Amino acid sequence: MSELIPVNVLTGFLGSGKTTLLNRLLSDPAFANCAVLINEFGAIGIDHHLVSAIDGDVTVLSSGCICCTVRGDLAAAMRSLFDQRERGQISPFVRMIIETTGLADPVPVLSTVMHDRVLRHHFRVGNVLTTIDAVNGRDNLERYPECLKQAALADRLVLTKLDLAGHDDVKALLERLRQVNPIAKVVQATQAGVDAQILLGDDVFEVETKSREVVRWLEAAHNPQYLAVRTSRVAAADASVHRDIRAFALILPDAIDWTVFSIWLSLLLHTHGDKVLRVKGLLNVAGADTPVVIHGVQQLVHPPTHLDRWPDEDRRSRLVFIVQGLEANTIEASLAAYQLAYSA
Repeated sequence: MSELIPVNVLTGFLGSGKTTLLNRLLSDPAFANCAVLINEFGAIGIDHHLVSAIDGDVTVLSSGCICCTVRGDLAAAMRSLFDQRERGQISPFVRMIIETTGLADPVPVLSTVMHDRVLRHHFRVGNVLTTIDAVNGRDNLERYPECLKQAALADRLVLTKLDLAGHDDVKALLERLRQVNPIAKVVQATQAGVDAQILLGDDVFEVETKSREVVRWLEAAHNPQYLAVRTSRVAAADASVHRDIRAFALILPDAIDWTVFSIWLSLLLHTHGDKVLRVKGLLNVAGADTPVVIHGVQQLVHPPTHLDRWPDEDRRSRLVFIVQGLEANTIEASLAAYQLAYSA
């Protein structure tokens, strides 16, 4: 997996600062060899960086990055860029960033990368970056289900427009985001800039960073302030409809049977995948010397990966769930019943 081209998905609600963040990322020399797929090239505001058009919607920036407008099928655009890369028509980019629209659900993008029969042999999902407007973020989270889901699916939550927001407003927004997504790293985009490595380069499939990422998840799993099974009521378009977001951790004291667990997780996601927004965890698998990392987004489960060693002395399996409209005890009871049935 670490040899495949990582794909970072940049999402965020309308007016949350995706354009500004993308400009900053593209200007970082460490990420000069990126391919960027955006919905409407003219809206991205980087025309002053253009050097030359190569073919159709493909443009090279002065930083060496390649930009392409997605006007139709995302998979076709990705395959086209990869083919041009292989033929030497464009520089051999080593990372791809896909910027979604402000109302988009990131899951179909992730599904394309993971399930397309051609793309999955060349690309892998890196992480999901979600921009949150520090001024309007709390209101958007309460009013718009799209914004709430974008936040819940994030690996990195990037706070923007901090210079326009009051201290108390930022503090309240941070607390709200911890309730929605306690396992995402929150990064504050200040006037001084933002660390592109933290946003783009760290994920569970990067050899150098996967242990650090898992440690973050485990810290969240041990923090009762964030994982006390809270309910978030969010008004949809119909004021009578409310949606619940809960985050909780399951701690399993005994080594697990990988076959039993993987079948259970598959069935859980097949039945409730639209409600299981995220699942991340570290597993003590019977017969394995090192822990196994799992990472899923709704019905999409990334290939499991091994760590070289346990990050601490705790050998228990730890799973963090972010769910919508599901109770923690329902999932816990389901797993316990499944394990009991197969151990009988």
